[in-house]
Amino acid sequence: MANIQDQILDNVHDQLSRRNFLGQSGAGLGAIALASLLNPSNLFGGTSGASTPGENPALGKPHFPPKVKRVIYLFQSGAPSQLDLFDYKPKLEAMWGQDLPESVRKGQRLTGMTAGQSKFPLAASTFKFAQYGPGRMWISDLLPHTARIADDLTFIRSMNTEAINHDPAVTFFQTGSQQAGRPSFGSWISYGLGSDNQNMPAFVVLLSKGRDGDQPLYAKLWSNGFLPSVHQGVVFRSGPDPVYYLNNPPGIDRPSRRRMLDYLTKLHQEQYKHVLDPEINSRMAQYEMAYRMQTSVPETLDISKEPNYIFDMYGPDSRKPGTFAANCLLARKLIEKDVKFVQLYHQGWDQHGNLPNDIRTQAKSVDQPSAALIMDLKQRGLLDDTLVIWGGEFGRGPYSQGKLTRENYGRDHHPRAFSIWMAGAGVKKGMVYGQTDDFGYNVVRDPVHVHDFQATVLHLLGVDHEKLTFKSQGRRYRLTDVAGKVIKPLLV
Repeated sequence: MANIQDQILDNVHDQLSRRNFLGQSGAGLGAIALASLLNPSNLFGGTSGASTPGENPALGKPHFPPKVKRVIYLFQSGAPSQLDLFDYKPKLEAMWGQDLPESVRKGQRLTGMTAGQSKFPLAASTFKFAQYGPGRMWISDLLPHTARIADDLTFIRSMNTEAINHDPAVTFFQTGSQQAGRPSFGSWISYGLGSDNQNMPAFVVLLSKGRDGDQPLYAKLWSNGFLPSVHQGVVFRSGPDPVYYLNNPPGIDRPSRRRMLDYLTKLHQEQYKHVLDPEINSRMAQYEMAYRMQTSVPETLDISKEPNYIFDMYGPDSRKPGTFAANCLLARKLIEKDVKFVQLYHQGWDQHGNLPNDIRTQAKSVDQPSAALIMDLKQRGLLDDTLVIWGGEFGRGPYSQGKLTRENYGRDHHPRAFSIWMAGAGVKKGMVYGQTDDFGYNVVRDPVHVHDFQATVLHLLGVDHEKLTFKSQGRRYRLTDVAGKVIKPLLV
């Protein structure tokens, strides 16, 4: 077998002999580039295994000392209603059923679902609110577990975005652009800061689903865009095959896979000398990562050894693979393995009608595990250098979509003002930042744009958002495009 492989390699070398000059001049660089991707510690003179934290060819090291080592982003796809969860507005009760004043709306464009309405009847939340924590933050009775961790939370009540429909809005949050094709948040972090564990991807994606018929999620949200493909998010799925094509096919054992990869590396090195395409090296880095993950991933995703009190903390759904609760538990395990960016998408928040019933079900599925994740990280000392983010792509408006009754109402998309929360390293605890008007319609103090939010998270990771760039098609791009400012009052 080895003789046949050597013969194939010799044939490839002969076919490329016309480009010997370029091949010889690029061979050293190609070998160094490949070696650095497959094991960055070799290039930087470190020991085998995980590279020195923060060392990566893109930045070399963070721009300044980071306050955050890892991020867990609990993205609530479909847009939770901040008016029923976090942003208490008694004015809506006082004006129940009255038309939203034009002086408040100010001619804002609406989606096609409510643009045809002649009236916009104000709808107060049917749920009760109370204040919690030193910041006296309002949280509804839909989220009793979240209320118990209020001391650890930092609320931004003044988020805003230009996007008014789901797909461009989610894409904007995740890539910094409403149009597809840009690198995702996690890909930028992987590119800039690299991995702290060479046996695991720097960027992992977990998917969970709420109710049926909700907004779909697409791979573009965790795509590497124009960055090298090694920085694409790796989706971990529930079931016996968590990463597609990771396991060896029947008849192939681990030593055979190792020999195959060694010869494939030689073939790719020859190809690199011929075409000088850096994506060849990225492809080989992915093959090698997959080989290492064959051992590390099953161990990491095995929750059978978790004690019963952990399952009780995260709730009964934590024993069901693929649920939000189970994925929150997996997110903690991934953080323990030094995965730098864990993106958890949870669907089910698009509630244009029957909101009181649907949001109750949705909130119940995320409340306990979200709070448990914070408590679990805290008891393990991981919250000291981990940032957890919770929020959707935009908010919901204060008026009812369609017919309004006390038992039933719906809310349309609202990009001008909504809420998210953060917890963990680098941010002030028990703080509420920003304020909306009495209708929850407009930001009246301390607005935070999507690019500001992205710049702030990068800053916490030690990255100047204006300096993390990549040149593509003649232009230098960054996550925050040509905007964004760090929200310094949020930071400790």
